[in-house]
Amino acid sequence: MTSPKRILVTAALPYANGPLHLGHLAGAYLPADFYVRFMRLNEQDVLFICGSDEHGVPITIAADKEGVRPQDIVDRYHPMLKKTFEDIAIEFDHYGRTSSPVHHETSQAFFTTLNKKGLFKKKTERQLYDPASQMFLPDRYVKGTCPVCSYPEAYGDQCEKCGTSLSPSELIDPKSSLTGSVAEWRETEHWFLPLGEFQPWIESWIQSRKDWKPNVMGQCKSWLQAGLDDRAVTRDLTWGVPVPLDEAKGKVLYVWFDAPIGYISATKEWATLKGDPERWKSYWCDQDTELIHFIGKDNIVFHCIMFPAMLHAHGDFVLPVNVPANEFLNLEGRKLSTSRGWAVWVDEFLSHFEADLIRYGLGTIMPENKDADFSWKDFQQRINSELADILGNFIYRTTSFTARFFDGKVPNIAQLDEASLNILNEIEVQKSRVEQAYRSFSFKEAIAESLQLARIGNKYFTDREPWKTNKTDKEHCAITLYTSLQLCAALSLIFDPIMPNKMAKLRQQLGVEARSWKEIGSTLLAPLHPIAEGEILFAKIEDEKIQTRIDALLAKSQLMEASIGTESSEAALAYTEPKPEIVIDDFAKIDLRIGKVLEAESVKGSKKLLKLRVDLGYEQRTILSGIASVVSPEDIVGKNVVVVANLKPRPMMGMESHGMILMSEDRTGKLVMVSSENEPGSTVS
Repeated sequence: MTSPKRILVTAALPYANGPLHLGHLAGAYLPADFYVRFMRLNEQDVLFICGSDEHGVPITIAADKEGVRPQDIVDRYHPMLKKTFEDIAIEFDHYGRTSSPVHHETSQAFFTTLNKKGLFKKKTERQLYDPASQMFLPDRYVKGTCPVCSYPEAYGDQCEKCGTSLSPSELIDPKSSLTGSVAEWRETEHWFLPLGEFQPWIESWIQSRKDWKPNVMGQCKSWLQAGLDDRAVTRDLTWGVPVPLDEAKGKVLYVWFDAPIGYISATKEWATLKGDPERWKSYWCDQDTELIHFIGKDNIVFHCIMFPAMLHAHGDFVLPVNVPANEFLNLEGRKLSTSRGWAVWVDEFLSHFEADLIRYGLGTIMPENKDADFSWKDFQQRINSELADILGNFIYRTTSFTARFFDGKVPNIAQLDEASLNILNEIEVQKSRVEQAYRSFSFKEAIAESLQLARIGNKYFTDREPWKTNKTDKEHCAITLYTSLQLCAALSLIFDPIMPNKMAKLRQQLGVEARSWKEIGSTLLAPLHPIAEGEILFAKIEDEKIQTRIDALLAKSQLMEASIGTESSEAALAYTEPKPEIVIDDFAKIDLRIGKVLEAESVKGSKKLLKLRVDLGYEQRTILSGIASVVSPEDIVGKNVVVVANLKPRPMMGMESHGMILMSEDRTGKLVMVSSENEPGSTVS
């Protein structure tokens, strides 16, 4: 495998409007750090870039709530985010911020280059306006009645009750969330990037990408099938990067446009700090560079379609070779919700557990291809049964027996027996498997294969019984400890990307001088090399400590629920009022059938509709269903659903929809598909 001359790794810019939670770590930052550390062990030229995303509506909303300036908000959270990353042992080469002068200059220069090429379309559009505050309203500043569930406090981008994605034009009786005034439709002028014109190139380029994850390719194809539209790159706000045109006073660059440029501006800042201001070009403009974006599921479209289109249109920059996006992390079986207190903050976690334990625990359940779930008891079980009972137990027994039986020195043996040679050969076997996993962005597998070497060592140690052979066969005991020490030394490097603090401590204990992947082997420690017994690396977590964290989570959630005027637990939420009684003849009129979804795609111009081709056994139907916020097109294909089969066809979005997909809604407003394993066409009664 030919290595690139240099690798540029970016991790998604976190919003500077709150602290980091476990979902953030599992989504983008830990996988990026695992990969960077592995590549550095391989002596690769790797640059790791990130920074705070400090523009956009979430920042202004936070400022409005507190009655402070947006700059005050980002000045508070930027250093907090930076410190949290440092505390969790995520080592960026540079952590920038998009409110910096360098970022403003870089973003404006990028816009100017595209504008001079004549790539933007200038269009007038209707947008809601608040006459009381005399400003155009971003989606999140509009409230109204949800057209799906009739919730009266839905936002212009999403209904918090039913979860439906919306646009302000879909709300009933829209009002300004700032003043409560009735919002008016007024015309405003903006600059648009014609993504549709780039679609043939984007499709060809994405098709040329090698080994992209199925979840990433699936979301990209879904967007492309729906067709790309013109997308505004400017908006009417006072907070952000000012549009560098005299005719655009009072407008800023849309955050989706300026935020990814933050990777470039942060790299410029890094180069300047290194005393070589032009060095950033080696990573962004030299085709020998591999650009890799680590992001979460919600950023796939921006990093796989929009930002590449921007880079291609500009012409001076490299394009990403991979975007290994992760799915979402749930918490104790429920979706993370910071507004409802259902989250575990990283700084909170670190006040109770060491950073390496969090890195390992999240690494083993990383949502690489589908959503994953973090639970406190599972975390405890993994630390206790894997780190303490396997890895830690093997290391402690090996070093303590060496201290007791061989004066704290690597035994000087005459010759290894066949069993021990076979065990040492496993170092190369597992090293190869771990490396393959890292290079394919399979970090859960990398951890599992790393732990397998410790399992092998632990079993070998137990089977050889050195506590007995020390008395009956000293040479046999010496071979056992020599072999086990070599395994411990190899493990100190193999596990380094995952647990850098613990492994540095282990290398110090063993006196391992090697610092690169290629040095990992079966002779890292010379005979008679001194070994320190050291302390237990991984102590078990007691039940009481975990229960305390569970209780704290529940208490925090109940408090937050109460503060937003809801019941303190889902169990106390009221059920929807029963509908009026019907007779059996009314129900008998409904023809419910099992249908298999053959095809699914997003509907152009709608945020909530999916176009489905459904096999009902006796015929195939086209059904338009408002479930885009509940399930993605790629996830519903092949699923059996329940269809109202005798519903009169009706025109929707220029098409005919013939049928309706049955859904269930719980007390929290969460929608779930009703499914069946029966064959298509089967009746439901």
